[in-house]
Amino acid sequence: MRTSPFHERLAALSETQLWEHWSGYLSAVTYQHSATVEYFATRDSVGVFDTSPLFKYRISGPDATEVLSGVFVRDVAACAVGEAQYTLWCNDAGYVAEDGVVLRVGADEFWLTTADRNLAYLSRHVGSRKAEVEDMSDDFGVLAVQGPHSGNALAQLTDDAARLDYFGLTTTTLAGKPVTISRTGFTGDLGYEVWVRSADAIRVLDALLAAGAGYNIIPIGARALGMARLEAGLLLLGTDFEPARFAWTDASRETPAELGLGWMVPPPEDDRPYVGKPAIERERRDGSSRWKTVGIVVDAAGYERLYNDAGLIAPKEGVYRTGSLSLYDADFNAAADAKYVGYVTSFMFSPVLKRHIGLAKVPLDRTAPGSEVYLELAVSHRPKYVRAEVARTPFYSPARKTATAEGNPA
Repeated sequence: MRTSPFHERLAALSETQLWEHWSGYLSAVTYQHSATVEYFATRDSVGVFDTSPLFKYRISGPDATEVLSGVFVRDVAACAVGEAQYTLWCNDAGYVAEDGVVLRVGADEFWLTTADRNLAYLSRHVGSRKAEVEDMSDDFGVLAVQGPHSGNALAQLTDDAARLDYFGLTTTTLAGKPVTISRTGFTGDLGYEVWVRSADAIRVLDALLAAGAGYNIIPIGARALGMARLEAGLLLLGTDFEPARFAWTDASRETPAELGLGWMVPPPEDDRPYVGKPAIERERRDGSSRWKTVGIVVDAAGYERLYNDAGLIAPKEGVYRTGSLSLYDADFNAAADAKYVGYVTSFMFSPVLKRHIGLAKVPLDRTAPGSEVYLELAVSHRPKYVRAEVARTPFYSPARKTATAEGNPA
């Protein structure tokens, strides 16, 4: 099992020593005994998440833009130098292979982060064009610095971060070491991601922890990050959707529209070719989407009642789970003809909203906000059903997340 360039320092800060496997690396589940404490760092102060296990690729050369324009659904040519872009790419059948964030660091140079290996996939599309795909996963550590005071913490070390608009990026120095900082993250809050050479990682981390001490900066693990990203309505690969190349059947594959990411698809008059375009346009023309990914909000009183009637206290603190939970059109215990209508992929109790929320797949006739579904839960080992309503995502989206650079300070 490998460790990230930051592991030596972060492991010493862990009270739990709880680790999980992430792409061959040790990754912290939690550092403190309460994931909710770590979660609140992303909402009230500053949380630092080690995102180094992501795969990192450099795509460069005179034809780099042309290569990526033929792969990504979203037009990467619209991403200017000094900007980042959330994007996705598909297979020939129009099913999503993966999503990621691409950084345009130069006119002919892009950096891409992905959750799964994509070196062969990207290299295959270069062909005879003048471009090169390089795996630089081992060359860099990446820290996600997230929360309302993330900008204030970075401002102790550099003035450049404060000038960044949402999805902007810059090269600068921290603790005398060269870094690239992007105003991106996976928490749905104000945040930055810092790329640093692996050899310089500990020095930069130490400087950042010292600079953020006055803002209660702490490291956060995967569970707290998962809670924050669910509130933000952000999809997690392997949880809220499967990569098309690894799914066993088409029932486990999804199109951009079915993931709620149809806004990335270019308009019909756009003539740019990209992988999966004919299938995606055919789906849009025929209205053949099978379902849509939506948010749900659980009825609070009904949730309490399910557990109280069984002599239990309804679980809230720390509730975060991934994996399928079935949805029906009625309470199956009260209506024998209740029908299965979909499933929840991520579920949690939101500490900010004080409600149980989730991401779900529902048929197209139930996508309107307020549409009723019933969530199946196991209470005292028996299936029980609680009413929920379809809701728009993100569930939580503070104005500071996308504020212009002048409005960054919390």
